Amino acid sequence: MNVLQLLIYKIEFPVPALYLFLFLMYKGFKRSIELLKDLDPIKPLLHLEMAVSSSLFTSAFQGSMSLSSRKTCNKDFMFNHSSLSKQSGYLKSIYPRNPRFLPNEKLTKLELTNRLSERKGALCCALELDNTPSFSVGKKFQLDDVIEAQQFDKEDLSAIFEVARQMELIEKNSPGSQILKGYLMATLFYEPSTRTRLSFESAMKRLGGEVLTTENAREFSSAAKGETLEDTIRTVEGYSDIIVMRHFASGAAKRAAATADIPIINAGDGPGQHPTQALLDVYTIEREIGKLDGIKVGLVGDLANGRTVRSLAYLLAKYKDVKIYFVSPDVVKMKDDIKDYLTSKGIEWEESADLMEVATECDVVYQTRIQRERFGERIDLYEEARGKYIVDRRVLGAMPKHAVVMHPLPRLDEITVDVDSDPRAAYFRQAKNGLYIRMALLKLLLVGW
Repeated sequence: MNVLQLLIYKIEFPVPALYLFLFLMYKGFKRSIELLKDLDPIKPLLHLEMAVSSSLFTSAFQGSMSLSSRKTCNKDFMFNHSSLSKQSGYLKSIYPRNPRFLPNEKLTKLELTNRLSERKGALCCALELDNTPSFSVGKKFQLDDVIEAQQFDKEDLSAIFEVARQMELIEKNSPGSQILKGYLMATLFYEPSTRTRLSFESAMKRLGGEVLTTENAREFSSAAKGETLEDTIRTVEGYSDIIVMRHFASGAAKRAAATADIPIINAGDGPGQHPTQALLDVYTIEREIGKLDGIKVGLVGDLANGRTVRSLAYLLAKYKDVKIYFVSPDVVKMKDDIKDYLTSKGIEWEESADLMEVATECDVVYQTRIQRERFGERIDLYEEARGKYIVDRRVLGAMPKHAVVMHPLPRLDEITVDVDSDPRAAYFRQAKNGLYIRMALLKLLLVGW
C-alpha cells in the first residue's frame, strides 16, 4: 500500500490545496489517480494527520506505509519503562523511547490496542510500515545503549558516519540547532577526562540540549560515601534523559545499562573499552585515508591497558582485507582475547618490535600513551615500558606520504611536538571528529534517525 492511504477522513474542513499539490508532486499524476479511485467516494473531504514528528516527515514519505490496522496516535507512544527487556546486558525496548520518534519498522511489535483517539475533533492514528528501508530513510537506531564496539555492525557504522557528517554541517552552518531541545544529559565521570567529557557536553549543547555534570564522581559524589553504582544510576536517571559515564572498573558500563531505563553511553570503563573513541577513530581513518577496506594499521604503545586500541581492533574487524600490527613493550602487549577475536574474524595481525619497519607498511600509525595509572605500585614496570616507542620526524620519514599519525590523547612524550606541523599528524583533527560522532550518537539515541 501507499503513503496516500495514510489519509484519515475528516468532515469538518475541505482538502487543503497544498496537501494535494505535494502529493501530486511526490507520486506523479498517474499514480495519484489510481489511488484516488480506491478512496471512498462518499467521503470526499479529507484531512492528513501524521502521528510522527516533523523531523521524520520526509523519511516516512519515502517508505511504503499501510493502515491495515489502526494504531493509537503519537501521544500514546510515550515511553513505558515496563516495556523493557534485557538482552545481553543491553536494554532492548520494544517501544520507541521518545514520543517524537516513530520507528521505521512494523509497529505490530508495539502490540497496541486498536484504538482511535480524538485530538481537537480530528481522528489520528499511527502508521504501520510494510517494509523496512535503508537507514537513510528513517530506520530505527537498533541500540538503546552504547557499551562496547562489538555491538555495531558495518551497516550501523556507515549510518552513524552519515549522521556525523550531517552534524558537522550543523556545527558549522546552523548554530542554535534545537534538535535536542528539552532533553537533559548527565555526565557521570569517575575518572579524569578532557576531550570525552567536554565533547559530549559540547555536542549536547550544540543540539539544543542541556547538561548535568559531575567531573570527579569518585570523590565528589555519594560514591565516596559507599553508594553502589546501581543506586547512583537509578538516582541520576530520574534527573536526566541519557547518561554518559566513565568509570574506573571494567564492565561498569554493562552494569549501568542493566540497571537504567534510559540510554547509557560508555565513555570508558577502566582498561575495558571506549566505544565512542573507536567510532571517531574509524570515522577519522575513513576521512583521512579515504577507505576502510584493505588498510594496514599499526597499534603502538600500551596495548594491554589501552581501552581505545581494544575497541578500535573490534571495529576494524568489520572491514575486509585489514591487517593490524601490534607494536608494544613486552609488559603491555595486546591481550589474547583481542588476538583470538581478530583471528576468528579472519583479520590478519602481526606482533612486531620494530616501529620503523611497521611505519613503512602502514596507512595509519596509531600511537598511545603508556598509562601509569594502570600500573598501581609497580612503577618499575611503568618505567620499563615508557619511552620505548616514540613517533618523531624520523618515523614520519619512513611512513608513506598518504599515511597519518593518530593518537587518542592526551600524549606525553610518545609523539614529539615537531610532528604536529606535519600534515600527516591527524590527532587534533581526530579529536574534533569526536564532537561530530558524539552529536550523532546523542541524536540517534534520543530522537532516532
